[in-house]
Amino acid sequence: MAKKSWTARNARKQQTVDKYAELRLKLKAEKDYIGLTMLPRDASPTRLVNRCEVTGRRRAFLRRFRLSRITFRELASAGMIPGVTKSSW
Repeated sequence: MAKKSWTARNARKQQTVDKYAELRLKLKAEKDYIGLTMLPRDASPTRLVNRCEVTGRRRAFLRRFRLSRITFRELASAGMIPGVTKSSW
């Protein structure tokens, strides 16, 4: 389980990205790169980290389910994810 401060930091970065999204698009369209450098660092979407919705883990993240591999396996084995079955051959 990730520390709450890490998930809170990521949420704060997401708010900053949303706040400056329109301005970033405008500056990019005008090719005003000096104006882009004046924005806060966390305004860039590349600063966001994909984190598991349940545990906050960032490594081994499955984008389709927004879960880490460990949480995905636990929930899939318990039958909590619709349409996902254990493979057998």
